[in-house]
Amino acid sequence: MDAAQVERRLADREVAWPAPRVRTSTGSTNADVLTLAREGAPEGTVVVADEQTAGRGRLGREWISAPGSGLWCSVLVRMPASTGRGLLPLLAGVAVAEAVRRHGVQAGLKWPNDIVVDGPALDGGPGPRKLAGILAESDGEDAVVIGIGVNVNQKAEQLPVPIATSLLLEGATVSRDDLLVDILTALHTGLAGLRRDGAGFALDAFRGLCLTIGRDVVVTLPSGEVARGRAVGVGDDGQLHVRTAEKTLSVAAGDVIHATI
Repeated sequence: MDAAQVERRLADREVAWPAPRVRTSTGSTNADVLTLAREGAPEGTVVVADEQTAGRGRLGREWISAPGSGLWCSVLVRMPASTGRGLLPLLAGVAVAEAVRRHGVQAGLKWPNDIVVDGPALDGGPGPRKLAGILAESDGEDAVVIGIGVNVNQKAEQLPVPIATSLLLEGATVSRDDLLVDILTALHTGLAGLRRDGAGFALDAFRGLCLTIGRDVVVTLPSGEVARGRAVGVGDDGQLHVRTAEKTLSVAAGDVIHATI
């Protein structure tokens, strides 16, 4: 990846963020950016790695980050807790989906922030197919690190599970430089909108791309409880509303499967 060229292209789009820090291999780009944040790094600091040896996904899951196969990066956002930063993972999901759509892949979002392509999995099982994921972490002060992992060049046999997919498998040939520029541009635009217009900006964009709304779902809550019902909306706090046979639940965190019930 040509970091200087990425910086110039971002500047051409009026994104005044520093050149990404490119690493051949690292444990976790999120951990790297959290360290830089504690050292006073500015908003827009980005670490990109060709390989992660300890990549993480939501709920503590391993994220497979093989060399040369995807875009593995983390971005630093400076935002106090009182300014709606809880919506940043949703906003980041929107940014990645919009960037992917620029390259002809009709990506949507599975709550809370999986970037997916609708339709059956590659083995014919139930979908949607997961293309990318987001993991946001905070330092407890004003720094939020948004980790982004996008499957770019993998063939079917290189994916960890049949429900995964890649841009290549969805018919798009995309350089990681181009994809990074598009994601950072979309994220920069989204942050400006969130700061200017408030939570409604992020939520409207998220709802417009969310494939979970209107679907029958199975939700595994952090407690281990399983709820089945229809996802009827996303609240102003970003929580998923699921109408079960007994009541409507507001889900703040959990594992969601689109299902027929």
